[in-house]
Amino acid sequence: MAVKPLLKVNNVGIEFGGLKAVSNFNIEINPGELIGLIGPNGAGKTTVFNMLTGVYTPTTGEIFFNDVLINGMAPFKVNRIGISRTFQNIRLFKDLSVLDNVKIAYHSLVKHSLFSSIFRLPSHFSGEKEMEEKALQFLKVFSLDHLKDEKAKNLPYGQQRRLEIARALAANPKLLLLDEPAAGMNPQETQDLMELIQFIRKEFDLTILLIEHDMKFVMGVCERISVLDHGQLIASGNPEEIRNHPKVIEAYLGEEAGEKDA
Repeated sequence: MAVKPLLKVNNVGIEFGGLKAVSNFNIEINPGELIGLIGPNGAGKTTVFNMLTGVYTPTTGEIFFNDVLINGMAPFKVNRIGISRTFQNIRLFKDLSVLDNVKIAYHSLVKHSLFSSIFRLPSHFSGEKEMEEKALQFLKVFSLDHLKDEKAKNLPYGQQRRLEIARALAANPKLLLLDEPAAGMNPQETQDLMELIQFIRKEFDLTILLIEHDMKFVMGVCERISVLDHGQLIASGNPEEIRNHPKVIEAYLGEEAGEKDA
């Protein structure tokens, strides 16, 4: 029996003021896969993420998640049905504690009502306790539990990245979108992140789509890779196929190789 894709994107495109940012983009992602999306700066990668999460509504094409058409769905509804994301530029509540950053993401899953919160009923306190316990579990997975009372802005860059991923996971997604998770990290932090992503994929039964410029990272964790250039999908395949694809070498990997040789 054929596996039904978790995410299916059919000929999706978007225009801004008549300029085509992405055209005829197609991708299918099966449950449990870890897929990479790469390409030069300005290729349209983050625009794709914004369409998948409801920030932008596609001009053309269709996006199906679990067989549900999500074109034009509000971002909070997209999150609620099972898609979470991180951002290229870290977006934490920097003046709140590490624990509170995760609790905020988990809040929508707690069952107590506004009425119980206003009147401080027992269900409110039990819900708060459940939320805190769950948040602490996530922080422990990411080795951040000992920093639970620290303000997010005081964490080193690598730990802020880990906290952002922990917060995304607190929403209990089926599909996690990671936008340049290794950006700004040193080699050891990058290696640790690769291991963490593999771990959370198995631990939380996740499907992951990630954007990344670090080719060692992408080739090391992704099973399949799609390549964008000027808003167009120019190649899809396994890491070895992408590494040797003439169009990819010309558009992207040749540039990367040149930087390494310099």
